[in-house]
Amino acid sequence: MTTSTKPQKPHILVCNDDGIEGPGLHALAASMKKLGSVTVVAPAEPQSGKSHGMTLGEPLRIRKYQKNNRFFGYTVSGTPVDCIKVALSHILDSKPDLIVSGINYGSNTAMNSLYSGTVAAAREGAIQNVPSLAFSLTTYENADFTYAAKFARQLAREALQRGMPPDTILSANIPNVPEKEIRGILFTRQGRSRWEEATIERHDMYGNPYYWLAGSLQLHDNDLAEDEYAVRHNYVAVTPIACDMTDHRFRSELETWRLQNTIKK
Repeated sequence: MTTSTKPQKPHILVCNDDGIEGPGLHALAASMKKLGSVTVVAPAEPQSGKSHGMTLGEPLRIRKYQKNNRFFGYTVSGTPVDCIKVALSHILDSKPDLIVSGINYGSNTAMNSLYSGTVAAAREGAIQNVPSLAFSLTTYENADFTYAAKFARQLAREALQRGMPPDTILSANIPNVPEKEIRGILFTRQGRSRWEEATIERHDMYGNPYYWLAGSLQLHDNDLAEDEYAVRHNYVAVTPIACDMTDHRFRSELETWRLQNTIKK
């Protein structure tokens, strides 16, 4: 007589950069609970644009967070990368099977992904040898996370079943439209679109200047194989992003540079 045991549910760590109260985080956590057990570790305050920054020279505080008088997860008084580091070293007993980050307010496509704390949390997960995904909704207002959360679950399920290459994440950008208006899912590359800066100068009551960083994302792409162009045409764009940022083509060209290996006195 043989006895069968139920397969153990995967353990999923959920993070973001919009902070513990971000509705995208709550939608993502609820969606992941349909796949496995979930631990939420998120910044205590919004940390958008912090990229891969981490906190040095001051302590980090971990606190439990309650939602509707029930335990929901943990807050960390730092960046998204801090959250991943602290979660893996001091909150979890073992590494999770998957890390998911988001769902972010606003797209993280093209050059914008370099600034993203959402993408950085996933990247830190990959650095720590945990398969990791990042999710972003391409809007800053009237956000509807319904389809984005559903797609996140679908992609997470595939990543858990198929595995991920080391030091690589998937960054998914989802248009903020009803599911019936989604034209498809494309596997894209990082586009060339970038922010055009428009820093605003103002003055305080004493006449001293201060500045607000502002700007708009300018489209420099014209191919559905590029992430920003794809989402503007109502496709979900899934981009594999590697931790290795070496330009291997230029590295080969550098071999032709006439550099001396002796120091002139």
